[in-house]
Amino acid sequence: MTGSAGPLQGRTVVVTGAARGLGAAMAREFARRGAAVALLGREESTLAEVRKTIPGEARCWEVDVTDDDAMRRVAAQVRDLLGPVSVVVANAGVAEGGPFVESDPGLWRRVIEVNLVGSAGTARVFLPDLRASRGYYLQIASLASIGAAPMMSAYCASKAGVESFAHSLRAEVAHEGIDVGIAYLNWTDTDMIRDADEHPVLRELRAHMPRPARKVYPVETVAGCMVRAAERRSAAVYVPVWLRATQLVRGAMPPVVTLLSKRELPRLQRRTAFATTGLLGAGGRADAAGSRPRPAPSTDR
Repeated sequence: MTGSAGPLQGRTVVVTGAARGLGAAMAREFARRGAAVALLGREESTLAEVRKTIPGEARCWEVDVTDDDAMRRVAAQVRDLLGPVSVVVANAGVAEGGPFVESDPGLWRRVIEVNLVGSAGTARVFLPDLRASRGYYLQIASLASIGAAPMMSAYCASKAGVESFAHSLRAEVAHEGIDVGIAYLNWTDTDMIRDADEHPVLRELRAHMPRPARKVYPVETVAGCMVRAAERRSAAVYVPVWLRATQLVRGAMPPVVTLLSKRELPRLQRRTAFATTGLLGAGGRADAAGSRPRPAPSTDR
C-alpha cells in the first residue's frame, strides 16, 4: 500500500546508490508516501532484492553514475516508463581511508569521480525533467563538507565539492522553479560505516570525537528526514539537527582539527600502524569489482 495523499503522491523519484543502506531506505520511504521510485545502482541482483521490498511501483537500473552515456540512456528510460521525474536524490557514494601519501591514486580518484562527478552527472541528465516538473534535487553531503578530517582526504574533498556544486546549481536554476537541497549527515548505520569501524585508525579517530559527534543514527531515521526534506523542498537538512550549529563555527574548525590531530595522531601511530583501507563497505567492494553496468531496466515485479 502507498501512503496517504501528499506532495509525493503520484510523483516519480530517482534515488542513486539505491542497492543498500541509506539509498534503499529512502526508496522504501518515498514509495510509502506514494511515489514511483527509480532505483539506480551498481549491482543488478541487489537492486532487485531492494525492489521486492518497495511497497508500490518501482523499477531498477544497474548503472555507473560516472558513465555519462549510460546515465543519459537511463534517464530516458525512467521518463518513458515512470513519467517525468519530480525528485532526484544524488546519494551514490564511496569512501576510502588511510594516509594520503600511501593511498592508491586510482582509488583516491574514484572516490572523487563517484561522489562529485557522479553527482554532477546525475543532475545533468535529470535537469530537463526537473525543469518540466519544477522539481527538487537533493544532494547527499556530510559533516565532512563542513569540517575535514585526517585520513579521509578523498571523501572530505568530494563532499566539500558536492556542497559547493549544490550551492552553485541552486543559484543557477532557482529562477526555473527548481529547488536544490543539501543534506548534511553525520554517522549513519550503513555497511560503509560498519566497515570503517573495522579499521583501527578510523575506529580510533571516531572514538576521539566528542560524544554527540560519534553517535551512529539508524538508517531508517535518516531516510525519513531525507524524504521529509524532499516534501518540504528544504534548502538544507541536518541529521542530527545540531549539525546546523557547525555552520556558525566552520571557519574555526580546520585549526582545531589540526591541533587535535597533531596531538592525537602520534599517540595512535604508537599503538597501531596506519594503513589504507581500500573502498569501504559492500558497496565500495562492488564498485571496485567494476562490473560492467547494464542500463536496461527490470520490468517484472
